[in-house]
Amino acid sequence: MPYTTEDRGLVNNFAAEPKSYAAEPATGKQKTINMALTAAGVVLVVGLCAVAATLS
Repeated sequence: MPYTTEDRGLVNNFAAEPKSYAAEPATGKQKTINMALTAAGVVLVVGLCAVAATLS
């Protein structure tokens, strides 16, 4: 387990911070997949609402 030591010699047990990186912009293929998943989600929610309204 990693420990950090302060200037005065005190030992602290902090969580290890992961390295950060800049996000890359989405490619055309990723944008197409995201749009398809969004459309499928909307169709699913609308369909479930229609079924619920029909059964109630």
